[in-house]
Amino acid sequence: MGVTGTDKREIAWKRARELRERIEPYLKARENIETGFKLEEIYKENKARIMEYFNANEEQWEDWQWQVQNRISDVAILKELLHLSKEEEEEIAKVGEKYRWAVSPYYLSLMEPDNPRCPVRMQGIPSIKEIQDTWGDQDPMAEEYTSPAPRITRRYGDRLIINVTNQCAMFCRHCQRRRNIGEVDAPAPMKEIQEAIGYIRENSEIRDVLLTGGDPLTLSDSWIDWILSELDAIPHVEIKRIGSRTPVTMPQRITQELCDMLEKHHPLYLNTHFNHPKEVSKDALRATRRLAKAGIPLGNQAVLLKGINNDPHVMKKLNHELLKIYVRPYYIFHAKPVRGTTHFVTTVQEGMEIMEHLRGYTSGLAIPWYIINAPEGHGKTPIAPQYLVSMGKDYVLIRNWEGKVFKYPNGFSN
Repeated sequence: MGVTGTDKREIAWKRARELRERIEPYLKARENIETGFKLEEIYKENKARIMEYFNANEEQWEDWQWQVQNRISDVAILKELLHLSKEEEEEIAKVGEKYRWAVSPYYLSLMEPDNPRCPVRMQGIPSIKEIQDTWGDQDPMAEEYTSPAPRITRRYGDRLIINVTNQCAMFCRHCQRRRNIGEVDAPAPMKEIQEAIGYIRENSEIRDVLLTGGDPLTLSDSWIDWILSELDAIPHVEIKRIGSRTPVTMPQRITQELCDMLEKHHPLYLNTHFNHPKEVSKDALRATRRLAKAGIPLGNQAVLLKGINNDPHVMKKLNHELLKIYVRPYYIFHAKPVRGTTHFVTTVQEGMEIMEHLRGYTSGLAIPWYIINAPEGHGKTPIAPQYLVSMGKDYVLIRNWEGKVFKYPNGFSN
């Protein structure tokens, strides 16, 4: 007697229960993971407190240039807006003597005033560990040795980076280019940008150009428009990309005027940099929705950071929150050993554990690549759990996401 319809349904029910049990740890953990949407009312209270301090109105708050002009970079101001111990004040001031820091009023509104371990606060407020770091390298990617023309970094055959400015809405404490920050905001001189574009024009194999920095979206609309127009005029440049954290740290920058301008330059992509679910706010959604409506595909390049997101459940929740705001998780970068940032560096095993808890446990759209940048600029190297167990002439052994091993035919002979 064959398997009846009732038997099949019972088998399906049993399997559904098994699958539910597989993800039960995440279902329990996610209830305690804070997200920007859950914290919206608290963010509003923080915003009101910060606006009162600056005697600012709503129009000013929504003006991205006001946000830049009022970045907090002084401990005396910071202690009025966050609760700092005397020791914290002294340590922040000491770090500031060596490394520049600044945080936008908006990003400050996402921080817990009373919690030094807040994952947003840890990304924006200096730690004494920065100047205690003796292990990191100022330029572990050897960018200064992969720059055949001013402002260019070239690590691959068909694509390259133009570094258009050192300015950011906030100077992240894990920044890979902190050596370039300097003490003054300095967009690239016109002459250097022209030389970079000239290099691209003369090398027909370059089909993909990424504008980065600093943050390109701290430049004016007209300046970005000019750079993109120059690239549009080069026949062999097929796509342009922008790397920007402003949707996270200063979403006010994503104005309708900016999006209308960017829409003229398709095909154009934008990769941003959310690291924790608390950063995915309604303001961020407003920014990413505008970009999506302008036809700009959005990706996220998270960095795996100790004490911030080196937890499988937190990273999964981040990826789920990103998909809700039109952003596709693209990369999880293993933190680079940059001088002053190595207190954020995790083990590779932690990254692998995160990947093991994504594949099969959530939709493919929510699974980025885990990437280690090979030393000295030798390129992005994907690191993934091993699913191919062995390979023979006639069959392969494969491991699925549950750890089960299967024999699979290696082609079919006629």
